Amino acid sequence: MTTKAADKKDKSFLPPNEADFQSKQLDLFRYFLCGSDDERDRLSNTLDLWDSVPRYSVSRQAMEKMRKASAFPQLMNIPFHYRGRELKAIIQPAWIQDKDDNVIGYYPSANEELIEDALLKIAAEQDRGYFDKTNYRSGVVFTLYMLREELKKRGHARSYQQIVLSLNILARSTIEIRTMVDGKGGEGFAISAYISGLSAVSRGILADDPQAKWIVQFHPLVTQAIDALKYRQFNYAQMMSHCTQLARWLHKQLSLKFTFASLMTSFEMRFSTVKRDSALLDSYKQQRQAIAKLDAAFGELETSGVLMTVKKYEIRGSRDKLEDVTYTLTASREFITQMKAANKRQSLAVEKSTADGDHQK
Repeated sequence: MTTKAADKKDKSFLPPNEADFQSKQLDLFRYFLCGSDDERDRLSNTLDLWDSVPRYSVSRQAMEKMRKASAFPQLMNIPFHYRGRELKAIIQPAWIQDKDDNVIGYYPSANEELIEDALLKIAAEQDRGYFDKTNYRSGVVFTLYMLREELKKRGHARSYQQIVLSLNILARSTIEIRTMVDGKGGEGFAISAYISGLSAVSRGILADDPQAKWIVQFHPLVTQAIDALKYRQFNYAQMMSHCTQLARWLHKQLSLKFTFASLMTSFEMRFSTVKRDSALLDSYKQQRQAIAKLDAAFGELETSGVLMTVKKYEIRGSRDKLEDVTYTLTASREFITQMKAANKRQSLAVEKSTADGDHQK
């Protein structure tokens, strides 16, 4: 039997205790307001701050171009806004040694984002997620087979070797989120690996053992979100069904922010805001190409039934130069129903958490 820890220097990473799989915070995180088991299977949680950080914006194709040009950056600095605050994500890549002993750098990309989304879904299932209030950590216990089946079920099949590579990238890449003051870097308030602990036990080679037992410890901001109820239920299955990473990002943002959705209300998003806060449109040399990509992503949301209509308004300046684009979004009836359920679930969770706190006093 072999045991492997992705970061042996992290002595704080210990296996969860039995009591960590049963807690008030986990009960609330696992509880979804829905009418059937089939509906519950489609739901998961999107996390307020963590899912607003542009942490998966560098594609594998872009990385390969950087390597060929000998321009692979040691750090990636990505400014963004979160609820009116200026922040910056500082990302350090993972350095992975392949079977030929070559050391290759990887930034977390869409592949790793899908893995993390699937792990959060598995954590919301009974007896899989854990929350340790004393040591302030959370995570999930799973097998490669379980994770591979979840990804396959949502239309993102991966080999065991690909999954293990993504897990190692998540464990070895670090991200710091720093406040910005007058456009300059201020103090960092979170610096950690994407998953701050990773270990596995196997009877053979980890990458080939579907029943290897893996333990992941989530980023501290995930733990904070679970503890403070800073998450919302949303249609995870629908989000995972989108073809592009940008459409999935938009779906999460709408689930977090379009909480007032109704047939009488609309939601506005600007091209410039999406470009800044997603960092998924920076690779386009021409603005019209990036706008076309965003148009297509909104089209995906219309086709999948998240949005009923999308109205596009071009903002032009002197000499008719295109300066920005505003998108006015009307939610579908299905999305409106989902938002009402998410709002009610949030209110019930706060009430239960408050009642439990009063009872303990």
